[in-house]
Amino acid sequence: MNNSSEKVIVGMSGGVDSSIAAHLLVQEGYAVEGLFMKNWEEDDGSEYCTAQQDLEDAEKVCRQIGIKLNIANFSAEYWDNVFELFLREYKLGRTPNPDILCNREIKFQQFLKYAETLGADKIATGHYISRVEDATGVHFCKALDTSKDQTYFLQAVPRDRLERCIFPLGQLMKTTVRSLAKKLKFSNDNKKDSTGICFIGERRFSDFISQYIPNESGLIKDTEGRTLGEHLGLHFYTLGQRQGLKIGGLSNRPELPWYVAEKKLETNELVATQSEDSLKSKWLIASDVNWIEEINFPVSLSAKIRYRQKDQKCTIRPCCNKKISVEFEDAQIAITPGQYVAFYDQKTLIGGGYIEGSGPFPF
Repeated sequence: MNNSSEKVIVGMSGGVDSSIAAHLLVQEGYAVEGLFMKNWEEDDGSEYCTAQQDLEDAEKVCRQIGIKLNIANFSAEYWDNVFELFLREYKLGRTPNPDILCNREIKFQQFLKYAETLGADKIATGHYISRVEDATGVHFCKALDTSKDQTYFLQAVPRDRLERCIFPLGQLMKTTVRSLAKKLKFSNDNKKDSTGICFIGERRFSDFISQYIPNESGLIKDTEGRTLGEHLGLHFYTLGQRQGLKIGGLSNRPELPWYVAEKKLETNELVATQSEDSLKSKWLIASDVNWIEEINFPVSLSAKIRYRQKDQKCTIRPCCNKKISVEFEDAQIAITPGQYVAFYDQKTLIGGGYIEGSGPFPF
């Protein structure tokens, strides 16, 4: 198939996934160019910043496959539309997901707009997600490699932007991608996958966040108000967390793990519990809902409230102020405000929303 009349700009990160995505599009006959996005201004000379190495890796691959590499700096947009919201959410006691915001605000908005100025008909990324076209239209589905599927992170991207994107890796296993990169002698064939929050890199999260939010220590109490210890700052903890509480060896208490049950901003107290069942809920309320497929309420779908979770059956109904209520068939542990819930119909991504709260319904 000759696709030479269509110009595609590929988001090049310097990693193996975007490199193979670009290679495959060249092989398919598209007029391909790359775009390296700088999304964070590293001003502390940090050893953790890999942007320069990533750029060099992207340049090597683009030279090897014979395509032009463009460079754009979206740091200001990232700060305004992702990072400031990230900080605000933490200050409100929530646990935000900047990767979902980054996809919506940067990779599928700023990148798309910039690519259009370069004459692009479409954009492409190395995300593991399948674009499926059939008699009913275009659908966005889970990747063949279920361990790498990234549909959860694209749930907040409006449908019209997703439709402008090609996902060459949707039907490939990660092992196949690495093998192809090795066969092509790409210098990044064995490069480690990026992990964690993109602008933090491999540094300790506590060190990074302390630059922006003051560490204000306070008391850890149980659900009956008895003091158990001291926390380092509420922004370091998330609901359901059991690591790092440093509670143990208490007299007259069973030798069971402690979990974060609540963060009380008004008193700067962290509430802990040994009852895992008290963290369970069958309900959540979500706002800022993005529907990728058309639905009719009430609707029965599956959902994930975190990335690696297995699909959970649920029923979704409309709620006040364009919000939705989600009732799960099975109780969920530690539904976390500030995170996102993604909805599926088997393998098809239906949409998602921002989790405002959970508990027995109504609130």
